[in-house]
Amino acid sequence: MSSTNASVRVIASDRNWIESKAIDQLKQTGSLPGMVTAVGMPDLHPGKGSPIGAAFACRDIIYPYLIGNDIGCGMTLWQTDLMRAKIRLDKWLRRLEQLEEATVDEAMAYLTELQLDSGGFEHSLGTVGGGNHFAELQKVNEVVDVASFAALDLDADKLMLLVHTGSRGLGEQILRNHTDQFGAAGLHMESEEAKSYLAAHDHALRWSTANRQFIGERFLSALSCKGRLILDLHHNFVEKTTIGDTGDAVWLHRKGACPSNRGVVVIPGSRGALTYLLAPGEQQQGNLYTLAHGAGRKWNRADCRGRLEKKYSPESFLKTELGGRVICTDKNLLYEEAPQAYKDIDVVVQDLIDEKLVSVIATFAPIISFKTAETSASSQ
Repeated sequence: MSSTNASVRVIASDRNWIESKAIDQLKQTGSLPGMVTAVGMPDLHPGKGSPIGAAFACRDIIYPYLIGNDIGCGMTLWQTDLMRAKIRLDKWLRRLEQLEEATVDEAMAYLTELQLDSGGFEHSLGTVGGGNHFAELQKVNEVVDVASFAALDLDADKLMLLVHTGSRGLGEQILRNHTDQFGAAGLHMESEEAKSYLAAHDHALRWSTANRQFIGERFLSALSCKGRLILDLHHNFVEKTTIGDTGDAVWLHRKGACPSNRGVVVIPGSRGALTYLLAPGEQQQGNLYTLAHGAGRKWNRADCRGRLEKKYSPESFLKTELGGRVICTDKNLLYEEAPQAYKDIDVVVQDLIDEKLVSVIATFAPIISFKTAETSASSQ
C-alpha cells in the first residue's frame, strides 16, 4: 500500500510550546501507509521515532511501534475513605517509605484470582516502574462543576489516589518480538502476525490494569484505608473504531493520549502541579475521540540534571510548591522528573477547553507522590 496524504493537525494555542521535532514526527507518522488522520494533543512532545501525546487513525494496518513498549500504560483513580481533615503526613510517609514490593507468590496469587497469565513477568506486578510513573495521594483542591462532581458520588472531604503505570516488562517483550521481525513496519489486519500481536496487546491491557489495581490496593492497605474505583483508562493502545459519518472502520492508535469516549478523564500535571478531572465535550471526532494524558515533557530527560543540579539539590525536589511530599530514593530520577521539566498543565487543559473538548469538574493537589527507585522501565 502506498503512502497516504493523511490529515495532520495539532491542538495547541500560541500560549503552548510544542517542540518542532514533535511536529516533524507527527507529520512523518502521518505519511505512513494507510494513515487517514494524525492529531497531536496539547502535551505533544518527541518520542523515539514517533511523537508522544498523539492519536493516529489508520485503515487496514496497525503499527505496534506507534503504541510502543508500555502497552496499556494508563491511569487509575480511586476515592479513598481517608479524610482531608485527618491527614497524618509524617505517619503516612513512614509507612509508604517502608512499603516493599510484592513477593512473587503474592503477585501470582493476584493474577490467578484474575485468571491472568503472568507471561513470566510476575516479579513486575505491583511495581510502579521508572520514568514518569507514580502512585499519588491527592486532596480535592477545587470543585468547579458541583453537579458533575456529585453525579460521580465524590466527596470533597475525602482524599483521592491516582496510579500511573503500565505493563512493564511484558509490553517491552511484546514490542521487541515485533521489531525483531518487522522493525517499525506495520501489520496488515488480515495477516496472522497482526492477529497474534493483537492477542498479546489485549493481554497486556488486562495485565496493566491489574498492575495498577494491585499497586492501589497495596498503597491503600499501607495507609489502613479503603478505596472506591472511579476510572481506569489506558493511554497506549490500539482499537478498531469508526470515525466520522462514513461508517468506515479505522484502527485508532493512541500514544500517550487518553480516550475521550469512555466517560470522565483525569489528566495530571507534574508532581508539583494540579491534576484535572474533566468531562469530555459532545464533539470529539476532530480530535479522534482523544485528549492529552498529562502536561507533556518540556525538556529531554537526559538534559534535566545538567540544567538543574547547580541550582537545586536532589533533596529540594522531595517537597513541592503545593506542599506535597515525594518519595524517591533515585537522585537522577528526581532531576529527570522535576516539575521544571514539564509543560504547564494549566495551559494544556485550557487548550482543550478552548476547543470545547472538555470542561473541568474538579482539580486535585498532590499530598504524597510515591516512586520506586527503579529506572530501567520505560516511561513513554
